[in-house]
Parts: sequence; C-alpha cells; structure tokens
Amino acid sequence: MVAQLWKKAAAPCTAGADSGLVLVCRPFPAPGDSTTNHRHTASRGTQRLCVRLNTLHYFLGCLHTIDKSFSSHCSPLPSHRHFDGAHSSIHSVILHVAELAAYRLIFVDSSHSFYDSLYFGSVYHARIHPTLRVLNQNLTYLTSVLTDRAQPQAVCEVMKASFGAFLMVLLAGGSGRAFTRGDYDMLVEDFMSLKHMFLGCGKGLVAEEVVEQQAEVVEGVLALMRLPTEKLVEDFSIAACEASGLGRSLETVPMPPTTGKWHCSDPNTMLRVLCHRNDDAANRFLKKAFELPKRR
Repeated sequence: MVAQLWKKAAAPCTAGADSGLVLVCRPFPAPGDSTTNHRHTASRGTQRLCVRLNTLHYFLGCLHTIDKSFSSHCSPLPSHRHFDGAHSSIHSVILHVAELAAYRLIFVDSSHSFYDSLYFGSVYHARIHPTLRVLNQNLTYLTSVLTDRAQPQAVCEVMKASFGAFLMVLLAGGSGRAFTRGDYDMLVEDFMSLKHMFLGCGKGLVAEEVVEQQAEVVEGVLALMRLPTEKLVEDFSIAACEASGLGRSLETVPMPPTTGKWHCSDPNTMLRVLCHRNDDAANRFLKKAFELPKRR
C-alpha cells in the first residue's frame, strides 16, 4: 500500500472527474475567480509544488487513519513499527518540497521585485514597500491554495527564503548597491516591516519565536552596518587574523574564507559589509589590504 501511495505522489497531480485527489489538490482558480484578484507572481512550477504539498499531507492523513485502524483491531502488532519509515520519508519530502517552493517563489518568481530592485541605486529611492506588496499578494494566494495542514511549513519556508534574499541584497548585491551608515535607520525599518509581515501572517501560522530566531542573523548584520568604518575595519582585521590562526597580528590581514553561513561574527560577512560601504575610509582599507578597486 505504501508503495502505491508513493507511486501516486510521483505521478503528475491532476484534478478531474477520474482523479481521487480532487478535494485535496484544490485546483488553481481560473481567470475571473475571486482569488485571482490578488496579483500573485507564483509561476506554474511553484503552483504545482504547492499541489504536491497538499497531496503529501493527504497521504500523511491516510497513514494516520491506517495507524488508528491497526491500533484498534490489531493491538498485538503495533502499527507504528510498520509505518514509521513511511511517516519519516513523507515528512522529509514535505520539507524538501516546501523549501523548493519557497525559494522558487522568492528567488525566481519574485526576483524582479526583490533581489533585482531592492536598494538598487540607492536605499532611499528603492525601499522595500513594493516588495512587501508583492510578497503579501503571494502569501495570500498560497494560503488560499494550500490546505490548512500544509500552510504553516510553507509560510515558514517563505519567511526563511525572504530573510535570505534580504541578506543577499545587503551582502551580495553587486556593483549597483552601496550603503552608508546613514542608511541604517531605513534598513532597520524595512526589515522590521518584513519581519512583522510574517508575525502577523494568518493566525499563528509561524510562531513568534521562530520568526525572531530566523531574524537574529539579519539583525546582527544590520548592526555591523551601523558601526563606524574604523571600528568595522578593526573588528574585521582581528576576526580575520584569529580565523587564520595569526592571533591578533594586524600587520597583514588575510583574505577570510567563505564559510557559507553569514553571521555578524564571521570575518567574511564583515568583509562583505566593508565592500558595500560607500565611503573613502572603506575604499582605502580595501585597496591597501586586498587591492580591491574603489567602490564607486
């Protein structure tokens, strides 16, 4: 039976007269339906992933029903021993599909309003408000499509992807972005707006402690952007030397390795903040230490 369920999960999900999944897939609205008033940007690929999430949660419900049936009729043979593997596998696939759908939504479907435009040129003229409007429309659309069971994890993954995209704008935004200490208040205000969107999303879809935990890394990076350049250079130099086993010798500052995880105490993260700092002191240090060209 479990093999048959997985076979159904792997097949394209269709909602028609011959489909047994009509009620759980929640087919996407046709033009003219009320939900299309939300100008979502979710592509067909992202929408299909949402349907898969509904289907996988339906399978979990089926297994739960089978477990209860075994428990009431075959008490000498504990059913959880037969279906633990299936439960674990489906939960793992649900997490993977939710992550993929969230990253598609933010980094592919919404890139024009997020990574491609946020703070491009200047912070003042490219604030986060248009991005939030698109994100709110997408969240409204997703919660109208996903089943109640599928919504919390999917929205949580969208939150993580959104915070990740915000960090990419700050730390890997390319030559079109540069920041000054004077931008700090606007950046914090924008991130608070982004965070509050998920704190107020639905009725507790994402727990407050989860939002705050995910926001800590971003807030730590924002704190670096508030530091005077001289202090940031000093903290970076010490962190880079210590990470390379040179103690606090600041005569030659080594290029820090890429750790793959941004954090306010990570020297590579500090260097990225310096590289995006638009002032003469940062330019002079980067030119002297690493022969990097002037920021602007």
